[in-house]
Amino acid sequence: MQNIVLVGFMGTGKTAVGRILAAKLGCEFIEMDEMIEAKEGCPVREIFDKKGEDYFRNLEMDTAGKVSQEKGVIISTGGGAVVNDKNFQNFKKNGLIICLEASPKVILKRTKDLASRPLLNVPDPEKKIEELLKKRAPYYKRADFCIDTDTSSAEEVADKIIKWVTKRD
Repeated sequence: MQNIVLVGFMGTGKTAVGRILAAKLGCEFIEMDEMIEAKEGCPVREIFDKKGEDYFRNLEMDTAGKVSQEKGVIISTGGGAVVNDKNFQNFKKNGLIICLEASPKVILKRTKDLASRPLLNVPDPEKKIEELLKKRAPYYKRADFCIDTDTSSAEEVADKIIKWVTKRD
């Protein structure tokens, strides 16, 4: 089986769906932000605060290169990971890229209580979400398959992905 790489904006369900997919398919789940936090010994928010976004993006690129070498795993990426073309190419080598999508209002609702979202620690987070979604849209659209998660549970999204993947085989 090829890797299944979940991309999309924060709050679209990548981690929740990824865990369910891994359980249903009997394979390993890799959460890139968790790997980075373990390596650095601190949360992503702290990495952004203390060392900056560029430092984090370099860690993310190194991590993407490593996890892309795995076979038959489910990978949950950070929301901005596919903006870097090198990351996208690495994910594509051995994986199917699936973009999880959600509206700005749903994303805000899902992330509003999470202080761990450094890019949303601004006066108008909904406006920031809209700006980032617009900026990232062309990168997300390069995915092999896109799924709107606004009104579906993580379980339903996982089932849709499995159905799509098995149709391809």
